[in-house]
Amino acid sequence: MASRMFSKGVTSLVLLSSLASPSFAGGLERGGYNVDLLFDNSRFSVQSGATYVMPQRKLKNVKDTKASDGLGTNGIGDGSTTADDTENYWVPYLGVKVGFGDAIDCLGDYSTPFGAHTNPGTDWLGVNNNIETKISTRNYGLTCSYRFDMGPGQLRLIGGGFYQTVEGFKTRLVAPITTPPASLIYDGTGRLELSDQAWGWRAGIAYEIPEYAFRASLLYNSKVKYDDLTGTVDLTEVPKAVNPRNPYLGVVTPVYGSAEAPDSVELKLQSGIAPDWLAFGSVKWTNWSVLQSIAFCPKANKGVVACNGSTQLTSLDLFYRDGWTIGGGVGHKFNDQWAGAVSLTWDRGTSQGYGSQTDTWTLGAGVSYTPVENVEWRLAGALGIMTSGESGTFVYKGKTYGDDVSYSFGDDLVAALSTSVKIKF
Repeated sequence: MASRMFSKGVTSLVLLSSLASPSFAGGLERGGYNVDLLFDNSRFSVQSGATYVMPQRKLKNVKDTKASDGLGTNGIGDGSTTADDTENYWVPYLGVKVGFGDAIDCLGDYSTPFGAHTNPGTDWLGVNNNIETKISTRNYGLTCSYRFDMGPGQLRLIGGGFYQTVEGFKTRLVAPITTPPASLIYDGTGRLELSDQAWGWRAGIAYEIPEYAFRASLLYNSKVKYDDLTGTVDLTEVPKAVNPRNPYLGVVTPVYGSAEAPDSVELKLQSGIAPDWLAFGSVKWTNWSVLQSIAFCPKANKGVVACNGSTQLTSLDLFYRDGWTIGGGVGHKFNDQWAGAVSLTWDRGTSQGYGSQTDTWTLGAGVSYTPVENVEWRLAGALGIMTSGESGTFVYKGKTYGDDVSYSFGDDLVAALSTSVKIKF
């Protein structure tokens, strides 16, 4: 009798832990990969939601440290020593789960797992490094599981695949144009654009004891190999007179490259701890170190010479280290309609003295409202601190990067709001 009462009290909390989870982490993390809807105990369920994230990273003490490409935004030293680096962004999600018989469940979902958007603008002293950079992904996944009785619970085997697209651009000052009439025609900027698509896969295992709302899951998501990144480098805003021997100035050049979206391993645990109470936690490792310096080379040279640092036209420099994300919290069911959860998450910064991605601590909270049995509405928020640090030179494979600008930053805030609706039958 006691165990049945316990199960009844925590049933609505089984998926509630995702309410309090933030959508801000290191590397290019956005929504990440989320297959929690696969565990919904309804035969059919559909969930749609969105998270709005507001990082407030502010750069200060900016110094232009490379005189050979002109100092400052105008070539002679002018420019702001501060900049607002980050842009707010949306993280959408749509998932449809269908159960087939008593053993098979499948989830189809759309998400944006990775992305970035920095926009310090044209008035800071680091314009030779970055004016605006934006990367976005779209992910279409199909994940299925097969479950069978084992001991007091059920063992679930998980597998699936996903199709992922990436696109993005980076704009920076290539050469300050200071003398009329050229300065009235050209702004001296260059722009890299890129895109590609590729496939990935996932596999995992889970053990569940529904009577106690217990679940332990371990999920691996593969790398996504973008072996055919293509795009252009647009230098039409830099006249050939800047360097007549450079054939790429004043024209748009098709380029190519290759990169990998990282693989990851995530362990999630949850269990009822008292009638109407649930505890949950997770540990995730993400292989962000696969992203160092991504070279882009003229497409005309493809197959003739290898694309690397000595033959590249430009590069996208990230220099990440692996990421770790650890979080935990508790959920409580107040009555048949209302439930809530709180969580605390630590994310290890992926920057290594180049860039501004330091450790982040985030406190999340959310509520769930079930007006009728087959409809659930969720609302959550998170508030975090991005810790302080500095960015400057970085040596990779004997070559120095980041020698064009240096800056520091303090402890900055990040906030997020999330809402979703789930319908189940």
